[in-house]
Amino acid sequence: MPREQHQRRPRGAQRAGAPSRTNHTSDGRMGRGPGARGPSRSLAEEIRATARPGQADRAVKAFDQAVALLDKGRDAAALAAARQAKDLAPRSGAVREVLGMSLYRTEQFREALRELQAYRRITGRADQNHLIADSHRALGDPEKAIEPVREALRSRIAESARVEAAVVGASALADLGRYAEALGMLKAYRPEGRGAREGDLRLWYVTGDVLVRAGRPREAAEEFRRIIRYEPGAFDAAERLAQLGG
Repeated sequence: MPREQHQRRPRGAQRAGAPSRTNHTSDGRMGRGPGARGPSRSLAEEIRATARPGQADRAVKAFDQAVALLDKGRDAAALAAARQAKDLAPRSGAVREVLGMSLYRTEQFREALRELQAYRRITGRADQNHLIADSHRALGDPEKAIEPVREALRSRIAESARVEAAVVGASALADLGRYAEALGMLKAYRPEGRGAREGDLRLWYVTGDVLVRAGRPREAAEEFRRIIRYEPGAFDAAERLAQLGG
């Protein structure tokens, strides 16, 4: 999928802005490339089966529009399409997932939380728990973010989703002053002896941020240097490093 530009700070290091990976639905149907059209057969069947009588085609079309618009970064338009899809197929897990993502991207966190929790209940999947957890943080309740993160880390979901959960969970723990637990959660997902994966820069950044908050500036500086070595313009790592004396 096309990579988004790095936001000024990744999710977790601050409580604002859309995350770097909200354009991944649970089965990767967003960012499928220029030749992809329409939802997969299984998704279309799920939406059709849950649509209101006579509304199956319209529901599938609205869902696909929402996905395509999110993939293009047109979040407000995606939200409108996702709301229409929910009106037509309110019991579809896929529809509730995309609506929750659209609400999250437009920073409507309370409603996003409701929709993402509905997705979790309908499907039994924990692969958007990082967004559930970060919505709790956005609403000023980091304590409630911890259990969705732990559930995600225990679940059989994509490694990338577990990394995102670790980033949010560690930040929530740091919000609560539990710095040692936060660093332990991040350490479990740090790369060892290999190149950086997608998501590792966010891990390093949030590690640095937690270390700053824990009063360990020397170690924090090394995390920001690590980011700059891989990608000099990522986030505000250079600025954070300068604040620490370089």
